[in-house]
Amino acid sequence: MIDHALMAAATEAAALWNARPVRLITARENAVFEIALPSGDPAALRLHRPGYQGEAAIRSELWWCAELASRDLPVPAPVATCAGQVLKVLSNGRIASAVAWINGPALGEAGVPFAEPVLVQIDRHFRLGQLLRRLHHASDELVLPAWFTRPKWDADGLVGETPFWGRFWDHVHTNAAQRAALVAARDALRAELPRYAAAGGDAGLIHADVLRENVLQSDAGLALIDFDDSGFGFRLYDLGTVLSQNQYEPARDDLRDALMAGYGTQDIEMVELFTMARILASVGWTMPRLAPDDPIHHSHLARAVMCVRRVLG
Repeated sequence: MIDHALMAAATEAAALWNARPVRLITARENAVFEIALPSGDPAALRLHRPGYQGEAAIRSELWWCAELASRDLPVPAPVATCAGQVLKVLSNGRIASAVAWINGPALGEAGVPFAEPVLVQIDRHFRLGQLLRRLHHASDELVLPAWFTRPKWDADGLVGETPFWGRFWDHVHTNAAQRAALVAARDALRAELPRYAAAGGDAGLIHADVLRENVLQSDAGLALIDFDDSGFGFRLYDLGTVLSQNQYEPARDDLRDALMAGYGTQDIEMVELFTMARILASVGWTMPRLAPDDPIHHSHLARAVMCVRRVLG
């Protein structure tokens, strides 16, 4: 059942586009509704999570997506309100924006194994690697406005004293062995990431949340949605995010190799390190967002420890 206050906010926001809410798609980080525009076309209305991304950061995300879409990248372009605004602060203080609708099923679902034949999985990961390479190359060609601001997924943002998604090594559900593994992983990344950056490791604008549910299989090919976590960071972190959900797949290594081949890198060591970095960040993500008894806390911790032991040996 949809919360009455959320539905009221969606109705208020949709009116700015002279539209009506059709259905709630998700109410996780942002509340996302499908709306029907006056043209009859659908769009995705986003009610942004309070306290996460500010108005300037959201405006920057929308500018970036507009520029990418204008260069034929398969990403959702912003849809302006009837007054020509790309975002609007609602009466309850929540920020609303809308982006173009992209048709197609998601690549997969978190926690659900791929059902397709392995060769199909490999092909899709190869094409996803190609798409991420295009995304990064196109982003490097842009001249960012002076007001452009997005979070940083650098060494400090991932494993500093106050990581962007939280101090994962302080998760309240860890036992002694789990905490030791998380601390060891953090120490390894704190040593390696600055070296990688100093040696010229590629960095720039990244999606930062290339999960299965954010990759759509459209008629024109794979497309990327949900740039809410996008920012400045290491490019291979985008590959690590893809692979973070593949840790229990029987073809895990084959999917990694296909993604890397599509992207054009052979740096398995760093791809594995960034996969570990994303899995650790996801442990931090759970702490302020999930109920204390949510089983995802324990499943994320178990996945993190398994990954740490595999990567660090």
